[in-house]
Amino acid sequence: MLDPMKRSPELAPLSHDHHHALDVARRLRRADAEDLDEVRSYLDDFWRTIGSEHFAIEERVLVAGLVDDAAWREGVARMLAEHDEIRSRAAAVRDVAAAHALGDLLHDHVRFEERELFVMLQESGVPIALE
Repeated sequence: MLDPMKRSPELAPLSHDHHHALDVARRLRRADAEDLDEVRSYLDDFWRTIGSEHFAIEERVLVAGLVDDAAWREGVARMLAEHDEIRSRAAAVRDVAAAHALGDLLHDHVRFEERELFVMLQESGVPIALE
């Protein structure tokens, strides 16, 4: 797991997706002019097969006000804002600098969800249903 806290079975599929997202982020952060097209193709494949649906699930499930406190609301607001920015940047990776910036954003976003948002949710004890 990405976090020392054992991930609940309900959130495990999202954490599994995060492993793939971190691989994409690593590739984006290391991209250079010679492999940029290959990295963009990898990003597009990830988005088509995992990323888009992953965001949709998180937005459907985690925005539902599962935990009623200010920290949760702030975390969800951050998640939504970052999802919007990642979507926008993923569609516009035209050069190495854009790839690196998206890689940094994606990496930090996954770490935030794993280390903060998912931990808050698990510690709340609120039941989670991804379907």
